[in-house]
Amino acid sequence: MNGFERIEAVLRGRWPDRVPVMLHNFMLAAHEAGVTMERYRNDARAIARCFIEAIERYGYDGIVVDVDTATLAGALGAPVDFPADAPARSSGGRLRALDEVDELETPDVARYPGVQVWLEATALVREHFGNEVYIRGNCDQAPYSLAALVRSPEAWMMDLTEPENQQRAHRLLAHCAQATAQFIRLMAQTGAHMVSNGDSLAGPELVSPKLYREFALPYEKQIVELAHELARPYFLHICGKTDRILQDMVSTGADGLELDYRTDIRLAHELLRDNAVFIGNLDPSGLLASGTPTMVEEKARELMGVFADTPRLILNAGCAIPPTTPPENIRALMRAARQGP
Repeated sequence: MNGFERIEAVLRGRWPDRVPVMLHNFMLAAHEAGVTMERYRNDARAIARCFIEAIERYGYDGIVVDVDTATLAGALGAPVDFPADAPARSSGGRLRALDEVDELETPDVARYPGVQVWLEATALVREHFGNEVYIRGNCDQAPYSLAALVRSPEAWMMDLTEPENQQRAHRLLAHCAQATAQFIRLMAQTGAHMVSNGDSLAGPELVSPKLYREFALPYEKQIVELAHELARPYFLHICGKTDRILQDMVSTGADGLELDYRTDIRLAHELLRDNAVFIGNLDPSGLLASGTPTMVEEKARELMGVFADTPRLILNAGCAIPPTTPPENIRALMRAARQGP
């Protein structure tokens, strides 16, 4: 089997010849290719080269074409900082008050240069690898997290505690869902095999499960339904310890959940093994960036052992891998995947 075939098998609930690896490694790939984040975010060919070289170096089965967590926020008019040596980041909300939501213009994210670079890079990677390597086109933020960036995370969380803000909050979420949906549609046109979003600002370490179910979950379900209408599998990522909302995340209908190392893997196994693919959940900083190759192999084998009764596992870190991660640790992870638990 090649990488595409392995991940395709896992998504269909079939056994691959070994556990596949699809790392969230854009910062590491850029670092090893000698490409600054400033150039990376502005040059589609540089992005494609970073991922092509990473595949050639390590032999991943799939890649996550990602750029940052602020592109859609920028497309909706939120202020964004662009450090030369780090991914772009949202630097404050666009809306001074939630009642300004009715003044927002209809989204058109295709006009934003950062979106176009992201799409072009994904198309280039897909063209290069064809159906040899599985291409996951990440599409930045899910609607809840995007709304938090447009309003500002602190103000957004305060807004949601006031019942009189409920209707305006849902109007902002609907606006952001339009933007996320536009990116998903555009990404599907690149030839990416799969689409995904992050919704980490909706995680239980930041908001209660009750607020998640009211303000995030319905919009996540909308995006999953759209991806399936476009004949694309869909992965959802939320950082942190997601145990309290894990059953809700499964209920979105997502084909896979990319989960943080703080999530209980045995609970995840129980809830996902017959329903969705588990993607993760190695510690990107404490293990992959700072651990030893032996530690990486042991943890990867432990994870594969927990999921030994189901094919629904893709090895990955629980979040984006730091650029300083030692190559020998990535090779240790690949070695563990090839040898099995």
